[in-house]
Amino acid sequence: MLVIKGAKIYPVVGDVLDNGTMIVGDDGKIKDIGVNLSINDNDKVLDLTGKVIIPGLIDCHTHVGIWGDGEGRAGYDGNESVRAITGEVRAIDAVNPLQISFEGAREGGITTVQILPGSGNPIGGLGFACKTYGTIIDDMVIKNPTGLKGATGENPKRAHGQSQGHSPATRMGTASAIREYFNDAREYGRKKKEAEDNGKIFDINLNLESGLMVLNKEIPFRVHAHRHDDIAAVVRLCEELDIDYSIEHCTDGHLIAEYLGKKNVVAMVGPGLSSSSKVETANFTDANAAILASHGVKVCLMTDHPFLNCRYFLPYAAIAHKYGLSFEEALKAITINPAEALGINDRVGSLGIDKDADFVVLAGEPFSYKGAVEATYIEGKCVWERELY
Repeated sequence: MLVIKGAKIYPVVGDVLDNGTMIVGDDGKIKDIGVNLSINDNDKVLDLTGKVIIPGLIDCHTHVGIWGDGEGRAGYDGNESVRAITGEVRAIDAVNPLQISFEGAREGGITTVQILPGSGNPIGGLGFACKTYGTIIDDMVIKNPTGLKGATGENPKRAHGQSQGHSPATRMGTASAIREYFNDAREYGRKKKEAEDNGKIFDINLNLESGLMVLNKEIPFRVHAHRHDDIAAVVRLCEELDIDYSIEHCTDGHLIAEYLGKKNVVAMVGPGLSSSSKVETANFTDANAAILASHGVKVCLMTDHPFLNCRYFLPYAAIAHKYGLSFEEALKAITINPAEALGINDRVGSLGIDKDADFVVLAGEPFSYKGAVEATYIEGKCVWERELY
């Protein structure tokens, strides 16, 4: 057993533990957590008196391992943009677990990431969630798939209408492509069930199988949308199709926050600490997360790595807190909220008995200038530690 004692522990779910103790089993699970716990003589003790412990951070929207960090263009594997509809592709097939982005994630205190295809296509492929330490990506997976990536706005227009001269060239075309895809998937599902009921052979279409999973509510549709009209279009489409969804980026969410709150939207907000790099991000504000949360939107912060380097995930949350997101909600937005949105909160997102011992050791309070990441642990193993100079 590994016993961590003396630190101030923020379990996120449950009361803060001053001078807390956490006991980790050899299987990497938390066996007990609390104050004044009994310790066996043969336990390994890690005294972190004066430090702060929070759950391992969860970055719910990244392109870690598939976007060329340290590899250049040879590693740009995020968009299969030669066609607009590519539901059959899977991010897991492109991830390099030894890419430097994974070390950057660990340095940032991130222990779990959702890795998604890029936003070049109206239907872009399947994402998955994994830990940020390992050498074989299959061994790092927590859940696969976690959603089907979609995109609206400037990106699909640029990748197809402007660059290749085929549809979609407009926002109308993008919405039409998404609608047609799911209608095809629904008809495909009807024919598949009919064949199964009658014991007939049926040809599997992997592109439409992804859409069928969404229609059956096995996974959500995760849709890139920055501008307020694109966000509203996503809500309209997903309600029409009766599917679960999340808004990825939600940059203009603060302009229509009351509307989104009434719709019980889940928003993956970010990247922060960045400029308004295109027309549809002109209304960017660091207060976005706070405004959305105040209207009842479930907010998860994300880096969209490499567009915000994942080493700076905690500072991004600190900025969101500075601009009005409460301390409690800011901490939830990088831990339990994304865990719940990804359907992996049984293992990660908070510190509790039988959960994975994924945690971050901070030099001071979260979101303070003293609260630098000193060490990152995954399943009880130290996977990154700050060098002292």
